[in-house]
Amino acid sequence: DIGLAELAALVQMSPRYFLKLFKTSTGFTPHKFVIHTRIARAKELLLLKQTSIAEIALKVGFANQSHLNMHFKRLLGVTPKQFQNK
Repeated sequence: DIGLAELAALVQMSPRYFLKLFKTSTGFTPHKFVIHTRIARAKELLLLKQTSIAEIALKVGFANQSHLNMHFKRLLGVTPKQFQNK
């Protein structure tokens, strides 16, 4: 769990300037980038059907299955289970 100030310090920039460059470069704030990256990895793991959704949630960095479900549904319009069953 790393914040904006820590990321900016790693590259020796002010948090505001780092945020501006990061968003220009990726199209996302650092937090949204992390969420999108976690969801992308969760999708890959869901398609393998080898791990439970709760385990996938923890593996990709969500606090629990409910947290994964919330972000998954918000971004993709379906729950992880619905995605997996398609």
